[in-house]
Amino acid sequence: MQPLNFPKFSFRFKNSENKVSIFDVVRKKFMILQPEEWVRQHCVHYLMTVKKYPYSLINVEKELTINNLRKRYDIVVFNASGEVHLIVECKAPTISIDQSTFDQIARYNLALRANFLMVTNGMQHYYCQMDFKKETYVFLKDIPAYERGSV
Repeated sequence: MQPLNFPKFSFRFKNSENKVSIFDVVRKKFMILQPEEWVRQHCVHYLMTVKKYPYSLINVEKELTINNLRKRYDIVVFNASGEVHLIVECKAPTISIDQSTFDQIARYNLALRANFLMVTNGMQHYYCQMDFKKETYVFLKDIPAYERGSV
């Protein structure tokens, strides 16, 4: 897999039936290594290692229903109260991030109501903070690090 615009992380791999898998520390199982999974795992490690979010507050690839349609988010980080703090949408490195990507995460956020959004293809990362009163978002240089009691 190609290098991504994240710090270097240590991953566990296994090869089975000519398919390479990567260990997901949140789901506690090996996942087939696809380009989007490569980005997702880097992002999970970034959130835990660099931003110091406890893995117990991180949820990966879960289903949600929006307008009677089943969707799957990539990563959600909860606060200590169990409310959604951050949604992350991961794309493969070859996928350009465009308005449709932001529209997708905005639709997810109608149901989840996160304060922060992150969109990444592993090469480019975009961060936003929601303003629910004004129904807008503000782009940020980065997402806040975990602070016990504030998230």
